[in-house]
Parts: sequence; structure tokens; C-alpha cells
Amino acid sequence: MLSDLPPLRSVIASHGLAAKKSLGQNFLLDTNLLDRIARVAGPLEGETVYEIGPGPGGLTRALLRAGARVVAVERDDRALPALAELSDAAPGRLTVIGGDAKAVDGEALAGRGAHIVANLPYNIGTALLTGWLTSETWPPWWASLTLMFQKEVADRIVAAPGSDAYGRLAVLSQWRTKPTIALTLPPRAFVPPPKVSSAVVHFRPDTPMSAALPARLGALTAAAFGQRRKMLRASLRGLPGALDAMIAQGISPEARAETVPVEAFARAAALL
Repeated sequence: MLSDLPPLRSVIASHGLAAKKSLGQNFLLDTNLLDRIARVAGPLEGETVYEIGPGPGGLTRALLRAGARVVAVERDDRALPALAELSDAAPGRLTVIGGDAKAVDGEALAGRGAHIVANLPYNIGTALLTGWLTSETWPPWWASLTLMFQKEVADRIVAAPGSDAYGRLAVLSQWRTKPTIALTLPPRAFVPPPKVSSAVVHFRPDTPMSAALPARLGALTAAAFGQRRKMLRASLRGLPGALDAMIAQGISPEARAETVPVEAFARAAALL
């Protein structure tokens, strides 16, 4: 039973799971905080959750306590014995795959309709998120995303036009989903403490603002924000049709990317 498992600190000590900086590991051990993160994903009783980087299994325990079936991908071989013990304590409800989350097919492993919940390693979080947001088919295979990032990254995800944090990540996040910061955690909540605060962001799939192809929107935002201090007439010079598409949305050639609304980017990309 889950209630019979030793505390996470004991698991970390007995299995030699000191966090590795090279893997972007920072472990969250507070049971109350872990349960709060699980609740952000919504009611999980009988639902499937796809978790990345479970480490010693703190968030995994919270997800199992919430009634979920969990499919977890863990790159650190040192954690696999500890996760096997957790699997034994929740028969039939935890599947652990050893491997790199960037190299496996989450949909094939967890199935359509799964919720993705993860304390993402800092070094791969943005890359994974971008992949989930820019799939060719929409609605996506996942039902929701509940992901932990550095607070700075979370602020960029939910940023509004005209703010310092607004950029490419905000556009890619907001054109197809509704992202919200659900929880902020100080460095002291983790072992070892990172140098910055963290935040949990919840994403719900939404009706896209346009029928733009992800690759087109990616190219447009890369060009526009690649030289964000320049006017669009200069930054978009190398992308044929981009400036005309922006003008068609009522955006001035003298505008800068940081002032352009998400919907204008999305609709302009649809014209490319």
C-alpha cells in the first residue's frame, strides 16, 4: 500500500538518489505541496497521467493518491529501483519506462486523453512544451498539461503583449491553449534548492485563434522576435509575405513584435 512506503528522504538516501545538476534535478518532498500540484490537473480518479522525470516518485505518489493510473518516463537509471517499489505498492496503476522523454512517443505510451503532469527538469522543459503545443493535429492527444517551470519561464508563457516577458513562447502557448499560473513555489521547497522560484502552469486545449500551420507560426515568431527591438519591416524582411500578412491584420510596419497581439500573429501565419 502507498501508506506503507518510507518517506521520500529515506528513499533518496537508501537508493543514492542525490540530485544531479546535469539532469536538471530538484526534488520536491513536501507531501502537501505535491498533493496541491496533483489537484491542479483536476479530478484524476480513473484518469491516465503521463509523467516525465518522476525521480524518487514524490509527485508520482500524489498522482496515485488522487486515483490516477500513471505512465512515467525516467531517464535516470538510479531512480528505477525506487519507482519499482512504488509500482509494487500500487499494483496495476504505475508503469515506468526507462528512457529519454524527448525520444519516446507519449501518445503511444499513455494513450489519447491522458493528462500530462510533471515537475519538468529545467534543461528540457521548454523544448518538451513547444513540441506538445505545435503538434500538426488539434485537438491534441493530451487532455491537459500541468507543468512546473522556472518562474521566469512561467511568466513568459502567460505574458501579455507589451510586457517585458512577452515573446515567442507566449504566442505559441496562447494561440491554442489557455495557460494559467496555478501555483508558485520558493527555492526552499526543493532539495537541493534551485537559485530561482518555480511555478506550476496549467494548460487547457482551446479552439485555435486561426488555422495556421504550426511550422508557419513558428517561422513567423522566430523572425519577429529574433530581432525584437527592430520594427517589423526590418525583422520580417527575410520571410516572404510576412510583412504583408501583418499589415492585413492592421499591424503597422513600424510596430515591434513585443506589441503585436497573439491573435494577429496567428492570423498572419495562416496567410503565409
